[in-house]
Amino acid sequence: MNLQSRYPSTGSSVLSVSIATLLALALAPSSAIAQAKNKNPASKVYVADVSGDAIIDTGDAIEDVAKRSVYTAQGTVIETKKPESKSERSKNFSTMVYSNGTGAFFDADTRVEMRTFMQEPFTPNRADIESEPSISQTQAFLARGTVGLCNSKLVAGSNMTYQTPQGSVSIRGRKVVIEASQGVTRISMLEGDSTVRAGANDLAGNTLRTGEQAIIRPGPPGQPNIVQIEKIPKAEMPQLDDKVAMACMAKKTVYFEVRERTMDGPDRSGSNKVTSGGGGRTGDGGDTTGTGGTTNGAVTAFDGNSGGASSITIREIVPVEIVPTNLPVQYTISPARIITSTNGPSR
Repeated sequence: MNLQSRYPSTGSSVLSVSIATLLALALAPSSAIAQAKNKNPASKVYVADVSGDAIIDTGDAIEDVAKRSVYTAQGTVIETKKPESKSERSKNFSTMVYSNGTGAFFDADTRVEMRTFMQEPFTPNRADIESEPSISQTQAFLARGTVGLCNSKLVAGSNMTYQTPQGSVSIRGRKVVIEASQGVTRISMLEGDSTVRAGANDLAGNTLRTGEQAIIRPGPPGQPNIVQIEKIPKAEMPQLDDKVAMACMAKKTVYFEVRERTMDGPDRSGSNKVTSGGGGRTGDGGDTTGTGGTTNGAVTAFDGNSGGASSITIREIVPVEIVPTNLPVQYTISPARIITSTNGPSR
């Protein structure tokens, strides 16, 4: 006895729902189906400042990093120029802010691969600037160079790990500098604590606290890498503080919110970069979801009476630049800007 003969009404209902579902999927835009695996808006990275040359590989293109640009964070590779001399080193850097509120300083001759950066949906306001707006998962690889991080307070469930060729650090603290060069990794904890591991086989790890530095060196052939923890040398503190300070300054230039927008017509292809003007800049590399006629997470896709044209509502993370709301009480007007007349200067 089949299902329909035993439960006639149920069988008809199931069959009708199945046919309706198949029709909805057939009518839904292919881009919506392809993106249905991820319900979260795509995480973003905002470029606060650039000095010298730096490039970013978005997976679709390799281009020069431009100030105030916005990119989809996951999968990007950021690389700053190697200086021609030591005196030029301080002139080559970039600072960026990730949509979980992390400010980052990239020193000269640095390469960072953002292998994973996923974020839960959120609806933040400016009060969130010191706390992470939602749960996030960060997995980055520092191939070489130096990165200074100024983090928001991570919420429960978040994870931030930076790997190097010699080891890794699971970051819980607010301020940290990671250096990878000449086969040695140095991790300096300026505020908070983290767990340092000397490779994949180091499961327990070592706790790194405020004012401490972990040095990871290759071990003997066939042996694990060696971790040495010591106090940060006083002579190194000023430079480390400067790197973190620049990351914190970048962090204060922008906050993030989630907005909705509707995309009409057949051309809805995304882009990893948007440099439009205004208070906020939006990126179209969004990860969206949805199936025909129903709301599923971030996207609603439907076929109306427009001959098959579809419309998708996308929720995306948008950076909003922070500008001073009040001018200083005392300010100077340049004489060159004073308009003069035959009756004397006028202001």
